[in-house]
Amino acid sequence: MARRPRFIVEKQPHHIVQRGHSRAAVFFCEDDYSYYLECLQGAAERYGCALHGWCLMTNHIHLLATPETKTGLSSMMQMIGRLYVRHVNKRERRSGALWEDRFKVSLVGAEDYLLACMRYIEMNPVRARMVKKPEDYKWSSHAANALGVLDAGAVVTPHPLYRALGDTWEARQEAYRALFGRVSGTEELERIRVAIQGNWVLGSDEFREKMERKTKLAAQPADKGGDRRSRLFRRKPGGRAREAA
Repeated sequence: MARRPRFIVEKQPHHIVQRGHSRAAVFFCEDDYSYYLECLQGAAERYGCALHGWCLMTNHIHLLATPETKTGLSSMMQMIGRLYVRHVNKRERRSGALWEDRFKVSLVGAEDYLLACMRYIEMNPVRARMVKKPEDYKWSSHAANALGVLDAGAVVTPHPLYRALGDTWEARQEAYRALFGRVSGTEELERIRVAIQGNWVLGSDEFREKMERKTKLAAQPADKGGDRRSRLFRRKPGGRAREAA
């Protein structure tokens, strides 16, 4: 069966997930995390991808980035893959696949989900019970976005919605930290997970319909009655999508 095309649109934020082959570890020491971030920074700059958030877990990575061109994300991930896999294989004296065949990507409707997606990414170590607070985890963008730490790995480019959180950097960071003071709703987490697993669009009804018209691709799973995914992306009678009850 042919693979469904990735839903990538230039100048729109995208949530990217890439996992280790068979969910095996991809980082083996601190130098690996640091080298991956070097590769990420260089590839993002080379291919015009603004990086808003990131988190490196033991066996997978999360990124939130806006590409200037439609091919920018794929080119960025290919460059990182070549450099990082060579680095690990040489040191570990290994060969073969390190990552899954394809990275997963979800187009994000900024107005509705950008900040939620940033929080989802930076809360990964907390949900995995690796740390109690996101600021306790070294390998994410939380230190940069929430605390203004400039040397916290790959440099982040603030999205306009992040900048709108306050008139000064201190005010923005305080407002951003406040987002982590409330518990994410179960449906919000599920929508983000379903969207990234299926390469679907994460956004409002209007945003998904707009992206479908622009790309001629399906932005959400087909309605299959009791199916979990279709409940989260269900359409109203007459073709309009609605939120699940």
